[in-house]
Amino acid sequence: MTLKNVLLTNAISSGMTGVLLVTMPSVFTKLFETGNNTTFIPVGVFLIVFSIFVLATAMKESIPVSWTKFIITLDITWVIASVIVVIALFSSISTIGSVMILAVAGWVGMMVYLQHKNLNRI
Repeated sequence: MTLKNVLLTNAISSGMTGVLLVTMPSVFTKLFETGNNTTFIPVGVFLIVFSIFVLATAMKESIPVSWTKFIITLDITWVIASVIVVIALFSSISTIGSVMILAVAGWVGMMVYLQHKNLNRI
């Protein structure tokens, strides 16, 4: 898998997740059993903006190394923040909510690995 393909996969998955969070926050409120959907919309907006940046990076003729490193840094931050959120909110969100957060963190961690691996090939 090339760096371009990994970035495109990251952009598509981030964008789709963002759109779901923005358009269906009540579904996630029920899944997470939080009673509060105000968190899901800003996270979704962030993911949409992030996905646009990742897509723009992937579409460059020559993928900028600094942009890719920035994406990797944001992805690593996402993984760390996800673990912290699950630990901090474990007793106040549903088990399925915790599992979903950690599953997404696992996916993002895989994106980090593949982006870094392919960045080193450039």
